[in-house]
Amino acid sequence: MLNRLERPKQTILVVDDDANIRRILATRLSMVGYTVSTAADGVEALASFRQQPPDLIVLDVMMPELDGYGVCRALRKESGVPIIFLTALANVADRLTGLEAGADDYMVKPFSPKELESRIRCILRRLDRPIDEMATGGVLEVGSVRIETYTRKVYKNNIILRLTDMEFNVLKLLVSQAGTCISRLEILEKVWGYVQPSLGDVRIVDVHISRLREKLQSLPDPAESIVTIRGKGYVFPRVES
Repeated sequence: MLNRLERPKQTILVVDDDANIRRILATRLSMVGYTVSTAADGVEALASFRQQPPDLIVLDVMMPELDGYGVCRALRKESGVPIIFLTALANVADRLTGLEAGADDYMVKPFSPKELESRIRCILRRLDRPIDEMATGGVLEVGSVRIETYTRKVYKNNIILRLTDMEFNVLKLLVSQAGTCISRLEILEKVWGYVQPSLGDVRIVDVHISRLREKLQSLPDPAESIVTIRGKGYVFPRVES
C-alpha cells in the first residue's frame, strides 16, 4: 500500500508512427521508472488518452490519420496535460506552430534520449505538489488574481482560469515575485529547467506569456496582466493597497 504522501509511478504516453522510436523510448523511460504506453497515430493517441490519461505526452508531429498539431489542439480543449513535441520539423516557424497549438516543449529529431529524459523529469518535478503546500493549502494573491498552489487552481475576480500545467507554473513564478522583473532565461531555468537555452528555447517563454495574457485579459480588469519590460523580461505588477 502507498504511503499517503507517496505518489504512484508517473505515466507517459509516447506517440510516434515510427515503431523503432516507440520501442526505444518505451524501453528507456520504463528503465528510469515511468509507466509507458504508446500510440502509432493521432487517432490512437486521443483514444489512449481518454481511456487512461497520462501525466505527460511525448508527441510526434508528422503522423497519419491526425497529425501532432491536431492532437495537441484537441487535447487542449479538455486537458492541460504537459506535451513535448518530438519532430523532424526543425525551423522556428514549425516550433512556434507547435507551441501555439499548446505544447509545453519542443525537441527536434535526431534527438538525445538522455536530454528528453531530462526535460521530462524537469516538467514532471514541477508538477509534484510539495508536502508543505499539501499541509498549508498555500495561496498566492495579487489584486484580483488568486492562485491556490496545492489545488493548482487560478482565479481572477473569483472566475476560474483554465491553464495548462506549464502556464500555471509560469504564472505562479511571476505572481510569487510580483513587482519584480524576471528575465526569460530565469523563467526557462526555473520552470523548464534549462541551463543553457538556445534562441528557439527562449521563444517557449514568449509563447506561454502570450497565452497567459490572452486568458488573463479575457476577464474583468484586463489591465491587470503580465507586463513586458523591453530588453529585460516580464513582471506581474504589484497592486498597491
